[in-house]
Amino acid sequence: MDVVVIETPQLGDRSYLVHDGSVALVIDPQRDIDRVEREARDAGVRITHVAETHLHNDYVTGGLVLAEKHGADYLVNAADEVSFTRVPVTDGQVLRVGRLSVSVVATPGHTHTHLSYVVRDDTHDAGTEAVFSGGSLLYGSVGRTDLVSPHDTAKLAHDQYSSVRRLVDSATPEAALYPTHGFGSFCSIGPASHQETSTISEQTASNHALTDRDEDHFVSQLLQNITAYPAYYAHMNPLNAAGPHPATLDVPDSVDAKELGRRLRAGEWVVDLRHRVAFADSHLQGSVSFEYGRGDNFTSYLGWVIPWNQPLTLLGPLSEVEKAIRDLARIGIDSPDAAVGPETAVLNVGALAPESPQASYLHGDWSLLLREREPADVVLDVRRPDEFEASHVKGALNVPVYELLGKITELPNARIWVHCATGYRASVAASLLDRAGREVVLINARFRDAAGTGIETTQP
Repeated sequence: MDVVVIETPQLGDRSYLVHDGSVALVIDPQRDIDRVEREARDAGVRITHVAETHLHNDYVTGGLVLAEKHGADYLVNAADEVSFTRVPVTDGQVLRVGRLSVSVVATPGHTHTHLSYVVRDDTHDAGTEAVFSGGSLLYGSVGRTDLVSPHDTAKLAHDQYSSVRRLVDSATPEAALYPTHGFGSFCSIGPASHQETSTISEQTASNHALTDRDEDHFVSQLLQNITAYPAYYAHMNPLNAAGPHPATLDVPDSVDAKELGRRLRAGEWVVDLRHRVAFADSHLQGSVSFEYGRGDNFTSYLGWVIPWNQPLTLLGPLSEVEKAIRDLARIGIDSPDAAVGPETAVLNVGALAPESPQASYLHGDWSLLLREREPADVVLDVRRPDEFEASHVKGALNVPVYELLGKITELPNARIWVHCATGYRASVAASLLDRAGREVVLINARFRDAAGTGIETTQP
């Protein structure tokens, strides 16, 4: 048995291609299925089965499209209400994928109908075993339990406690563990883990979900660690239950300068993908900054901040626009328009829409705040409330970036200095304030460095 890991760091998830050298099972594929198909071609295997651990809340699945394209069996929990044809599977069922046996294990917790899969190679190498746990047992923790309904959160937390124990009992201690979530995904909860691989025995010895012998204590701790999750999650499960259509990943023809200017003046969402400092130095009036960079924060925060199902235009070099289109397709934002500039690090934004250039707004570090802050100025912390509570600049206001759009009018009529933990969320927030006509200064610096420059902060 060979397991090929397909990373999606932009969402903190993994998909898997499991094969015996001839035929393959794919587990929890993302919507851009060409990555899975490339791995199957490289391995010289045929995809005969595609399985979902659950109807996902953090991305649009590629499972249905992949299964239909390859004539594969699409394994989905029989209890899930879906609008497409699938192969319904239930707890205790065992399927064959070539030389591999696939045991279905009910593991409710992340969702009511969550499944895990224990895959064994019984014929070639006795004892070779892998556990695909989706959003159940993760490296160091478990999947969050508050995505279904506030009324179900506590019950699902209790279910999660029981499920991980049942899953561990369904596999050998030496079995490799392959979760879908837990690599930065908002679907995970509890202590963060930086492990890249693990086994059932390792998690049994170290995972708090398995070492805590008091179920009520575990549930209490889990519920205390629940934080906000992206707003676009509300749309993912219905899309997955309806059966997503294939993603369109082509870059459209670039809109011309006149049309781009019209969109900006009409208040449409024009997203600038360039580095946040480049945006601060010069940008188009009315555009917003979602720095693409490596893309690790881009997808989640754009889907979280910008209202759902709004016309969207991506502005940036071709390579970044192309990657952003792929990333957004994974969360159901299809076919955005584009204003594509030259393939250079510096984009002449004024040439893209000559009528809408914007003079730079201020940006700097903590020392600039220390030197130039006026008594009437506001320091705005756009981190999550739990981050703010742990430590913050004395006197600062806290409005998380994902709530800012609806609260801009509530902010004092003063110059606003915006910061977060690293500068990324602050750059998004600063651009939203600038778009609304507010006087803003971006503090492009790490919060942990504030105290060292003389800024007064509360202590952890």
